[in-house]
Amino acid sequence: MIEIDFIDPAGKTQRVFTREGYTLMEAAVRSGVPGILAECGGACACATCHVVIDAAWTDRVGPPNSMEDQLLEMIDRQPNSRLGCQIKLKPAFDGLVVNVPPRD
Repeated sequence: MIEIDFIDPAGKTQRVFTREGYTLMEAAVRSGVPGILAECGGACACATCHVVIDAAWTDRVGPPNSMEDQLLEMIDRQPNSRLGCQIKLKPAFDGLVVNVPPRD
């Protein structure tokens, strides 16, 4: 199992346990993490699974691909912004810390 801590805008942490192969978005939706809407179902078309990767994990998770990068430009992007639907989970991500930005 892979352990992920989602931190909401108020600083409350929700710990999620998931399996390798799911996306970060799928893990969040399956666990009911507030603020991860996933309106497009993971097609990299809506940016409603926007998260901010904790700085300590940025290098390990890696940068966005070009399509994801274009969507991130259309929202309130932060330096470590990613779309959860584009992050495929693997054992190296065990302990990942993710911030869920406020939704308008």
